[in-house]
Amino acid sequence: MPRQLGELEDAVMTRVWQWNRPVTVREVLEDLQQERSIAYTTVMTVMDNLHQKGWVRREVSGRAYRYTAVSTRAAYSAALMNEAWSKSDNPAAALVAFFGMMSQEQREALNDAIRILQRDIPEETAEETAEEPPQGEQERAEVEGAEHAEDKPGDKAGDSRGADGEGTAGR
Repeated sequence: MPRQLGELEDAVMTRVWQWNRPVTVREVLEDLQQERSIAYTTVMTVMDNLHQKGWVRREVSGRAYRYTAVSTRAAYSAALMNEAWSKSDNPAAALVAFFGMMSQEQREALNDAIRILQRDIPEETAEETAEEPPQGEQERAEVEGAEHAEDKPGDKAGDSRGADGEGTAGR
């Protein structure tokens, strides 16, 4: 699992990801200098460290290296979320709490991602998933407790009634 990037590493990788092409130390330096005072050798060291850690690959271009990202920012973010989630003693409750922190825009992105995954799951896998046994009573109680802990007065997202007014807890 990846280690979280440091502040300067993240600033460098942000440019590499945004530009989505091979970049030189000089290009990154000039862009960073619009925000802060920084030396060429500092940027060169950070980019060399990112190469050593496997975040970027490099190829010689004249007297300089050109650096390219090995993976996307989305893959990096997903790996960090997965690492944090896997360390939880109650992954279901952690997800409920995480979802409760999301903005409406983030929830819509989550719904879009779920639709994409459901569309791409082969039928046999989808059937196997649907037939998994229900959660244990203790885990279910902890998840429901986390759901209610995230509820805010007047927050429709925390309301457990469906459109027909029936409760959805037992569904």
